[in-house]
Amino acid sequence: MTLMQAQANPVLNIVIFIAFVILTLGIVIYVSSGGRAAKGKGYYTGGAEFSGRQNGFAIAGDYLSAASFLGIVGAVAIYGYDGLLFSIGYLVAWLVALLLVAEPMRNTGRYTMADVLSFRTRQSPVRMAASISTLVISFFYLLAQMVGAGSLVAVLLGIEGGFAQVLVIGIVGVLMMIYVLIGGMKGTTWVQMIKAVLLMIGAGLMTVWVLGLNRMNFSALLGEAVNEHPEGIAILQPMLQYGANPLGFISLAIAVVLGCAGLPHVLMRFYTVPTAKEARRSVAWAISLIGLFYLFTMVMGYGAAVMVGRDNILAAPGKANAAAPLLALELGGSVLMGVISGVAFATILAVVAGLAIAASASFAHDIYNNVIHKGTADPAKEIRVARIVVIILGILSIVGGVAAKDINVAFLVSLAFAIAASANLPSILFSLYWKKFNTRGALWSIYGGLITAIVLIAFSPVVFTPVGASQDLASAMFPELHLAWFPLTNPALVSVPVGFLLAIIGSLTSKEENEAVSAEMEVRSMTGVGTGHVLQH
Repeated sequence: MTLMQAQANPVLNIVIFIAFVILTLGIVIYVSSGGRAAKGKGYYTGGAEFSGRQNGFAIAGDYLSAASFLGIVGAVAIYGYDGLLFSIGYLVAWLVALLLVAEPMRNTGRYTMADVLSFRTRQSPVRMAASISTLVISFFYLLAQMVGAGSLVAVLLGIEGGFAQVLVIGIVGVLMMIYVLIGGMKGTTWVQMIKAVLLMIGAGLMTVWVLGLNRMNFSALLGEAVNEHPEGIAILQPMLQYGANPLGFISLAIAVVLGCAGLPHVLMRFYTVPTAKEARRSVAWAISLIGLFYLFTMVMGYGAAVMVGRDNILAAPGKANAAAPLLALELGGSVLMGVISGVAFATILAVVAGLAIAASASFAHDIYNNVIHKGTADPAKEIRVARIVVIILGILSIVGGVAAKDINVAFLVSLAFAIAASANLPSILFSLYWKKFNTRGALWSIYGGLITAIVLIAFSPVVFTPVGASQDLASAMFPELHLAWFPLTNPALVSVPVGFLLAIIGSLTSKEENEAVSAEMEVRSMTGVGTGHVLQH
């Protein structure tokens, strides 16, 4: 299949695409028309009025990002077994979040992760650290969504060259700001619910279609993939992508499995339900949808390897990120390609809106209200600050998305997971489960894990060509600069242990004691009693 074939009917594709945008924007305007979505608790949590089933679909909509759809399908199509690491890792990551942090976090906090981390420590410095970490993680996650959007619409319109991706990345950033500024968490949640339903239907349809063409026999599909793929049987075996660097495989696995439990925008979803019972119901719905979807990506990935071909995927705008829409084109022509691309674009909009809400809430609630104004800020001014943060974050994510436009989105998300696992997860776990944890431990862990992860990423092959390399690394952001001295593409193997170690050392070397507050937090995290107010100390 040539790129000219991919341009079969760009007018039809763009009409379907615009229809999805208008539909989701109309929903945001409608559900936020009552005004509660833009005020105080309504802006951050949607009024905590969603049922467990609704929130379960919204969690799935928030979690199943462009990385899950575009990136994983592309990774499986190109690398086979190694691409499945993302599917398996992201699903296991959700189980870690469910078993260790989801309900205790919901029972202890009100709006943001910092509510939990600062409960038993000095509020101002810990809220500041948690907010900075949230903003950095949200930025890296937003990069992946922006890159996914650029790749998607470039394929949708059949436009080659970087200008189309740059333009689309800018449009996504602007739409994200509009969605969040108008609808707050309530509007965002409804978009996420509808997007989850559409994504499951679209992915399910493509999965059944691919299997139907192979007599509903997955083994037959794998056999065809082996025959069509240039690497042959290697796509069914581990280490095709990481064989030269097994430590890179381990580092990526650590990031993917542990990162979810530290992602602010995922944890924030548990504040949108009224009770712990509904939080548990939402988890049951979410894990069912997420697990089923990752089975779909495996079939779609190998289907793309057979029906589209690795070389055609890598030659398309966006490279691996184009595998899913190109598979849709092969299956159902321009109509199915337009529908699937519209669903994927709705996926991106829903996720970036959730990220923007989490980041803006963290800055406005934690820094502006609790650090600068000591909890006495005018609610209307706090919301105004949150909206300003959304605009700033949108602009920064557009710039960053342009710089990273040719990198696989699943891999970009793994960088956000690595930072979350390094900076947030140690403090979250120790706050919930270790009585000796204190302010110094929290600060050392957050800042130490964050700085370590960022520095290692900045000087890794993701950004620069390795020092001493004989030729430029084509996959790097700045291939002409030979500045990469860290050999791994993901920093988790080093930065996650650093985060945990600093949390322990910082806590044990501090004389701060907070046994009474620790006991109160234990009661709250297990029962939810007293969550209506936050203890000041």
